[in-house]
Amino acid sequence: MEQARCVASGLRARYDAVRAFTESLCAPLCPEDHVVQSMPDASPVKWHLAHTSWFFETFVLGERAGYAPFHPQFGYLFNSYYVSVGERHSRPRRGVLSRPTVDETYRYRRHVDERMRELLDELAAGRHADDLAFAIEVGLHHEQQHQELILTDLKHAMAQNPLRPAIFGGAPPGRRGGGAGALGRVDYVDYVDHAEGVRWVGHGGGAFAFDNEAPRHRVFVGAFALAERPVTCGEYLAFMQDGGYSRPELWLSSGWDAVVANRWEAPLYWERRERHERHDDTFQLFTLHGLRELDADEPVCHVSHYEADAYARWAGARLPTEAEWETAAQGALAGTEEVPRGAAPGEAGEASIEGNFAERGRYHPEPAGAPSRPGAPRQLLGDVWEWTSSAYAPYPGFRSWSGALGEYNGKFMSSQLVLRGGSAATPASHIRATYRNFFPPDARWQLSGIRLARDL
Repeated sequence: MEQARCVASGLRARYDAVRAFTESLCAPLCPEDHVVQSMPDASPVKWHLAHTSWFFETFVLGERAGYAPFHPQFGYLFNSYYVSVGERHSRPRRGVLSRPTVDETYRYRRHVDERMRELLDELAAGRHADDLAFAIEVGLHHEQQHQELILTDLKHAMAQNPLRPAIFGGAPPGRRGGGAGALGRVDYVDYVDHAEGVRWVGHGGGAFAFDNEAPRHRVFVGAFALAERPVTCGEYLAFMQDGGYSRPELWLSSGWDAVVANRWEAPLYWERRERHERHDDTFQLFTLHGLRELDADEPVCHVSHYEADAYARWAGARLPTEAEWETAAQGALAGTEEVPRGAAPGEAGEASIEGNFAERGRYHPEPAGAPSRPGAPRQLLGDVWEWTSSAYAPYPGFRSWSGALGEYNGKFMSSQLVLRGGSAATPASHIRATYRNFFPPDARWQLSGIRLARDL
């Protein structure tokens, strides 16, 4: 009983921290910033604030007898894709919702927070079942996902504004890393070799994980080499200067169609400047801290899977599979080059996760620092999500969560690719080596980047 009370007490502290961090991200915004929707895949900040509260109201508070929703129509307005819960407002039209107002949305959050804290106090007293605590934990990780979406959706919206407003005023936190090394010379990029063997992949239980990360299972991974850092802006610029966006032989068929249809010439948020006397293009980037010069040392981001794949082909390499990526990440976190050959499920360490995450306030990748030891990979976690070549599909023996929460991940396992590692907009406590993010291959508005792999 005492252990359960400690868990519930920790859950209360975590609830307060997660909810407060969401609102801290919105502190610099004016009411008008809360209501913009720049494309169908993005949502207004106000909608994110309400939807995350709706999640707790629906899947936690709504399970209590006698609870009355804050507003009878909010379930319709702020449901996302939970078909089994009820009808929903059209996603591409979330930006037309001028009501409820921003003030009322924050009042909704206050209402949910008050009721949730009452419930969390009851949990600490041992008056509720563990499944309610599980739903709360899901809701907290769900809100952390929306913290990242608030940043990336807001960035996309502000980039449409000719004023290019800097939402987070002042200069971002200074870059910590030095030069990446071997800029523009992809044949000189260092790789970390991994021997072939049977590896454990997936989450082994214990700490929280989403259902799509399980079950932990063994896979045979062939010998491969993984680049010790992500591809940089300077290296990607070399690809562009070599005609990367005008050479169809480098692209998947649907990728070339996307290049032509969307007139892609550079990663999202790269803006051309005037030509200099030496006749090469220079670029500046739009960030949440405003426009700034391109930094050739920092990881390239806001590229689609199609662009990542084309770059890899141009560089004489390929994208890693997610099993290869996880093999490298588990080994790095365990402090070895790879997970020990005889490791049991869940033995690879994840206790100390460091990197450039949302808490740092940069919201943009930074150059790689020195490796922690010779041959150790850099920036596997944080900075940029890294595209893999793996389709988002169920692991052997996968089972969705029961009930409406089963719609969270499983029903999207089609026509999407897996990304790994988190980004500079991801909360640090939300990421793990087994975390599977997924997007369609043409998605660019997330902080998605590239890490190369090769066969041995």
